[in-house]
Amino acid sequence: MEYRVQAPASLREPLQVPDKLLMGPGPSNAHPRVLEAMSRPILGHLHPETLKIMDDIKDGVRYLFQTNNAATFCLSASGHGGMEATLCNLLEDGDVVLIGHTGHWGDRAADMAARYGADVHMVRAAPGASLTLAELRKAIETYRPSVLFLTQGDSSTGVLQGLEGVGAVCRANDCLLIVDTVASLGGVPFFMDRWEIDAVYTGSQKVLGAPPGITPISFNHRAVERYKRRQSKVKVYYWDMFLVGDYWGCFGRPRIYHHTISSTLLYGLREAVALACEESIPSLIARHQDCARRLHDGITAMGLELYAQERDRLPTVTTIRVPKDVDWLKVAQHAMKTYLVEISGGLGPTAGQVFRIGLMGQNATSERVDRVLQVFRDSIKAIKPDFASRKNASKM
Repeated sequence: MEYRVQAPASLREPLQVPDKLLMGPGPSNAHPRVLEAMSRPILGHLHPETLKIMDDIKDGVRYLFQTNNAATFCLSASGHGGMEATLCNLLEDGDVVLIGHTGHWGDRAADMAARYGADVHMVRAAPGASLTLAELRKAIETYRPSVLFLTQGDSSTGVLQGLEGVGAVCRANDCLLIVDTVASLGGVPFFMDRWEIDAVYTGSQKVLGAPPGITPISFNHRAVERYKRRQSKVKVYYWDMFLVGDYWGCFGRPRIYHHTISSTLLYGLREAVALACEESIPSLIARHQDCARRLHDGITAMGLELYAQERDRLPTVTTIRVPKDVDWLKVAQHAMKTYLVEISGGLGPTAGQVFRIGLMGQNATSERVDRVLQVFRDSIKAIKPDFASRKNASKM
């Protein structure tokens, strides 16, 4: 029989991967130890060595989330998978969910929750600001949700959402609290157990500096009990907490086959988590916050305006208002083409309005802050040659 589709000529060429400095909102550059770990031989998804690596990761993730939850594991998916899994496991048709909106990820969570049949309501913060505890309490008492969803660090707006006290309000109103820490974990304090958070997930490719595609997640006893009281099966087999949890050995039952996990992603995440544990959470947070201050000072010294309000700024992702008459896309393209440095534009509600610079993991150093500031300044001047003179004139 004749094969009419031929092998593509493009695949006869050797693989080319440039070395870029990833100073956008993620992914971040990986530590050499992470890259070396991922080059090791592939193992089977139920080999004892693979299961031991999974157990190591669980221990490290509990430290990073500051939790003792048994149901702590990882999903074979990007951070979006964490959003899907928390909502899919904890919502049934007709359940009321309240979304705290501080940017794009509130919109995304609302879309997902609606697809799972929930009755979705939203409480919106002002642009560039977070929600106060009083605003959240009022919304909870108004809508009486079974689930509240918050994004601790919204990478689209650069806004940091405060969490202290929210868990207690949720418990007083029989409401579960889900928190997205994809862009925040490791850059700001997070205490899952102390803050009474019922479900959380994070991104492997942000502060941790592992490759995307494997997402740490944790459910506490209240979330597990809510799962047990479900009147219907979780709608997506792939996200089912008990099935994935049994694969990861979370519930004391024999480990089962759920899916074929990527052993190489496990190696990379294991080393990234180990690096974070070796540095310690306080040191990791201090490094990111020091670098954010250095970046913010450099941005304002250029005469540019930060988007997020000062009290609500996320240290891992900084949003900068695009100056009038500056084409943000040309600036970003110039930075990439000329310097191989990634600087991103806005997303969702900030599209076309801001630049986004990420300081995460290996990229949260004073040297890389200074590098991205230089590239940013030079790229704006290349696109708008009078930028420097206009900046100086504005100070007179």
